[in-house]
Amino acid sequence: MYEIVGKENLTPVTRLYQVYAPAVARKARAGQFVIIRTHEKGERIPLTIADSDRQGGTITLVVQEVGKTTMQMGTMRVGDALASLTGPLGRPSEIEKYGTVICVGGGFAVAPIYPIARALKRAGNTVLSIIGARNKDLLFWEEKLQAVSDKLIVCTNDGSYGREALVTAPLKEILEAGQRIDRIWAIGPAIMMRFCALTSEPFGVRTIVNLNSIMVDGTGMCGACRVEVGGQTRFACVDGPEFDGHQVDWDLVLARQHIYLEQEKQAVDRWEREQRHRGCSAA
Repeated sequence: MYEIVGKENLTPVTRLYQVYAPAVARKARAGQFVIIRTHEKGERIPLTIADSDRQGGTITLVVQEVGKTTMQMGTMRVGDALASLTGPLGRPSEIEKYGTVICVGGGFAVAPIYPIARALKRAGNTVLSIIGARNKDLLFWEEKLQAVSDKLIVCTNDGSYGREALVTAPLKEILEAGQRIDRIWAIGPAIMMRFCALTSEPFGVRTIVNLNSIMVDGTGMCGACRVEVGGQTRFACVDGPEFDGHQVDWDLVLARQHIYLEQEKQAVDRWEREQRHRGCSAA
């Protein structure tokens, strides 16, 4: 049912998939996500909807290969089908005409920040965008984000492209310049979002982050995605995935991300051994 109708390599470790899912495409809004399985006994993983085509009935998913399931997905081809795709899930981004907003995307999170920036621009906002990656090879969608931004700043950690800086450096400079900023969206690795929130907090600018934490069912039943926001327990799948970054208990978020590191490493090691064995058998 959920056929892959398009696939593109964006970076050496990042793939774009267009998946035929007309019911999801009709209702998807910026900030929402789906949960997919690559096969019947596969792990359920959350993936942000990077784009949707209501007429064509497709959604766009951008996936970075960092674990067993995303590596498995990387072997799928056009014409293959996902075993399941559930969504759209989560609360959509609160899109209004705020005034001037900043959209910060770190690494592969350029994909989820793009539909938000586009929606904010369509709502009449002045959109300042900042994207960053470890190096030039990991950057993508610069032109797409440029098209929906009034200003775009590109950073790389090693200076191989754009400005040599972390995304928090230009963010702080814009805030210190005194220009009125009405809201910030920051999406990327948890540590990046934490420091974006720490950077903006002294200036009192509401900063929205995306907590795509560990998820299982995606409907609030399992509790695996619980986070603490403003001293209260919230579920990222139904109460989020977007939250006020100044209210998030980042120590808890980072600790929970490390719970299954050993199991994840073992799963990847098994997957790589299986792939090598298949390669040898084929030879």
